[in-house]
Amino acid sequence: MIDDSRARRNVTVLVAAQAFLGAQMPMIFVIGGLAGGMLSPNICLATLPISFIVFSSMTTAPWLSPLMQRRGRRFGFVLGASAGALGALIAAYGLYIGSFAVLLLGSFFTGIYMSAQGFYRFAAADTASDDFKPKAISYVLAGGLISALIGPQLNKLVQDALVVPFLGTYLAVAAINIIGMSLFWFLDLPKGTRGQPQQVSAIPPRTRRELLRDPRIVVAIICAMVSYALMNLVMTSTPLAVVGCGFTKNNANDIVSAHVIAMYLPSFFTGHLIARFGVTRIVGTGLAILTAAGIVALSGVTLTHFFGALVLLGMGWNFGFIGATTMLAGSHNTAERGVVQGLNDTIVFGMVTVASVTSGGLMNCSGGSPVQGWDMVNLAMLPLIALAAGALIWLAFSSRRTPA
Repeated sequence: MIDDSRARRNVTVLVAAQAFLGAQMPMIFVIGGLAGGMLSPNICLATLPISFIVFSSMTTAPWLSPLMQRRGRRFGFVLGASAGALGALIAAYGLYIGSFAVLLLGSFFTGIYMSAQGFYRFAAADTASDDFKPKAISYVLAGGLISALIGPQLNKLVQDALVVPFLGTYLAVAAINIIGMSLFWFLDLPKGTRGQPQQVSAIPPRTRRELLRDPRIVVAIICAMVSYALMNLVMTSTPLAVVGCGFTKNNANDIVSAHVIAMYLPSFFTGHLIARFGVTRIVGTGLAILTAAGIVALSGVTLTHFFGALVLLGMGWNFGFIGATTMLAGSHNTAERGVVQGLNDTIVFGMVTVASVTSGGLMNCSGGSPVQGWDMVNLAMLPLIALAAGALIWLAFSSRRTPA
């Protein structure tokens, strides 16, 4: 019998961090495009604050992952929350003085927090057995269910609480980071390799080039990239589309809340489904659900259509992203962890950055009305879905050709 008590303790702490600290992300994603539209000199750049968050997350992952390998996960998570607090305060100052550039600078620091949060799921797997690993990953992501309830509802209270619109949101986010970083002192994780003798593995770690020749690693990265990029592409434009179609900011908060709930609620059983049906089938199911989200979004622009499309978008992301994360976690050894996870998040968030920039351009500048812009955003999903589906099929054929 394998004792997973240590892993379960860490999962509990990471679930709490995902729930409390993670509440800031739906808050920022609801108001990021709206605040950008208020300050941007060009409406096509309205979603640039969100793009800067994602770009920062992409550029942070390559150095943050090896840093945590040396100094420990706790160090990296506290660093991320500190950057989140600083970024929120800088963004708040940007709103106060009406500077789009300062708002973007604050968004860049927020991206460091977002990158650190992305490693919660890997930290959950660090001390878990092979059987508990997919469940640990899904439980931590399930903490986002609570953040989906806290974030948008708190945002309703603070987004217009001060004279400057959205200033209250960023001040609340700063407080969330300052308070929430104390959770990481309860983690019981390896403290990193700094100052410790290097262990010689019987199997030397592979180079980046060798890792990218592994079909399973390549497909895991592609499917994670597509799942996250499509979610970001559509969610970034959602508040703009909702308000542009005549609904209120509170409607946008409620739709994003439903979306984030759908992102994390399936996590209570995603790990069990992966263990029963296999990771490839679950990732494929996620891609099918993402396709259904696009179909619903293209069918109309009532509140029902927005809620339905965003709920399906969240569910598709959950199956696709957790499945891809589990596939990646089982495709490398401990010595390769820092390189693989950093490489994965660099590629994933690189594509997400492109998706978030593209989202604002498609929404605001590709048609004569919000409806036409919204349609273009959802049509843009098709090429990426085809890419991920093709990668899964390629993996299936590659596995059959490979000798046991």
